[in-house]
Amino acid sequence: MALQDLQIDWLKCFVAVVDSGSLSSAAPELCRSQSAVSMQLKKLESALGCQLLMRGPRQHQLTAEGQRLLGYARRMLDLHAETQAAFQGEELTGRIRLGVPDDYAAKYLTPVLKRFASHYGSVEIELNCEQSTALIPLVERGEIDLALVSRDHPRHGTLLFYEPMVWVGSPQFQTWRRDPLPIAVYESASLARRSAINSLGLQGRRYRVVYNSSSLAGQIAAVESGLAVAALTQCSAPPHLEILGSDHGLGPLQPMEVSVYRSQASQGDEAVDSLHNLLVKTLRMSETTMES
Repeated sequence: MALQDLQIDWLKCFVAVVDSGSLSSAAPELCRSQSAVSMQLKKLESALGCQLLMRGPRQHQLTAEGQRLLGYARRMLDLHAETQAAFQGEELTGRIRLGVPDDYAAKYLTPVLKRFASHYGSVEIELNCEQSTALIPLVERGEIDLALVSRDHPRHGTLLFYEPMVWVGSPQFQTWRRDPLPIAVYESASLARRSAINSLGLQGRRYRVVYNSSSLAGQIAAVESGLAVAALTQCSAPPHLEILGSDHGLGPLQPMEVSVYRSQASQGDEAVDSLHNLLVKTLRMSETTMES
């Protein structure tokens, strides 16, 4: 049986779903709706005459045929990107100083940098991982060019999306049952800390700060050891920790406004322009996409 030609868009959707683990995670990276991504995958499976992914409620797993296709798909997409770059004229070069908190690096920044590198491999990126409260002044002083941050004022960049905040605790220790509630928090200027304390204040819940750290790893360690509960961004909450809510005596938390913030000194830099535009294009979600 003669097979249909494979379209690049189908392969892009397939690889994005594999890398992100689900349709909902791949959709914003591809700047498509979840239903459009699903349709592209169906067309690819129809063209090859086999099932490539086993759909689960949250994660998608490769079938044996999907595993076979994956290596070919990556090579085809790499060659496609290389071909495009060869005909774009003068190669883009330069250095970009980029900042991101640990919370957002893996889920949000990694797929963007993969796409950027495939098109602009000669641009050097210097990555600075710190909390938003440290990154925002660095952008304003021109010490870094771009940063993905949690903002507390509209002047701090272009709004991309709202990241939910969640309470987390260790199911082994059930620290949330203690009174006063022991909490692990970020530094005093942190928006996550402010959200946690405001929520507890609205509930009239007694608490005490037992752990201070600007490190995400430190927050998680404090929770895992039973020392405290913590308020984390949903994207950074490890699956082995329990998400806490009203059943645990804890109220809702304000979501974070995630933005891309650019220094004035970097205006007109073509490399920074390209990464800034890609961040906005990839991560700015419509309300429909966010709900799915």
